[in-house]
Amino acid sequence: MIGVFRLSLLRTILALSLLAAGAGSCAYSTSAALLPPHLKTVAIPVFENGTTEYSLPQEITDAVIQRFVQDNHLRVVDERSANSVVRGKVVAYRNGVFGFSEQVKAQEYRVTISVSVVFKDQVKNREIWSEAAMTKTSNYYVTPVPGDTTAHTEIDGRREAVLKIADEILARSVQGW
Repeated sequence: MIGVFRLSLLRTILALSLLAAGAGSCAYSTSAALLPPHLKTVAIPVFENGTTEYSLPQEITDAVIQRFVQDNHLRVVDERSANSVVRGKVVAYRNGVFGFSEQVKAQEYRVTISVSVVFKDQVKNREIWSEAAMTKTSNYYVTPVPGDTTAHTEIDGRREAVLKIADEILARSVQGW
């Protein structure tokens, strides 16, 4: 009788352990679940420019293409043969003082970039998502600070903000949560 009870108890504990392990593994995962199955390719034409930063649209376009190539959910192709397209326009660029040193000198700056983006299904001729003002920022120090002995430039801040934009465009386009 005691042996049957132990066996039953062990089965219950094992079942609960497996259930708990299975539930824990489902807490966070990424997949292409939200991406329509007929979308296999994407075109990413050069972003339009609504700022005075002449090279910024190409920098953003290159970063977005690089992210899609690395991700590999959608193959990047020319617009005529693409199932989907990412179109964008740089609508704002700002580089401004964000923090001062004890000597009241500008020490920290913030680059802010805003883009208008549309991700369109060209097969069904419909918009999948759009954002009129996707805005990303990046702070950088022009003088060494504790924990970072390197002084940075606007180019460093700009590069980081561009990568944040590219990451969000990719995530909104291909990842289902």
